[in-house]
Amino acid sequence: MKKLTVHLRPGAYSVLRLPADAHPPVDLFSADGLVCVTRTGDELSVVCPSGHAPPSLRRDNDWRLLSVAGPLEFSLTGIIAALSGALAAAGVPLFSLSTYDTDHLLVKNTDLQRATAALHEAGHAVVDDQATG
Repeated sequence: MKKLTVHLRPGAYSVLRLPADAHPPVDLFSADGLVCVTRTGDELSVVCPSGHAPPSLRRDNDWRLLSVAGPLEFSLTGIIAALSGALAAAGVPLFSLSTYDTDHLLVKNTDLQRATAALHEAGHAVVDDQATG
């Protein structure tokens, strides 16, 4: 697997579960940062910057966002496996999602130091966008 560059994005993120019949919170799309709204027959899931999270009875806060430098070709394989394998070996839970251009991982802020160390140890570069931006 090619070594990857992963960007640590600034700010905290939240993961929410809304009822399947809830209206997608379209006002979130004006927020800076990653916003992901996914509907299944059982739920409407939202990932967004914590400061913009809509009210929800099921909400998990204090996630940090790691984004693979992209765009990535659809023909590439093993991106999530390489990153999640390094994090699993370090005992770091994750929440992953993909967009058209790239892959994203969320890790709890309490695990962030172990996560970045594990990615470095696996040979990946981690760039702190807050420190460089």
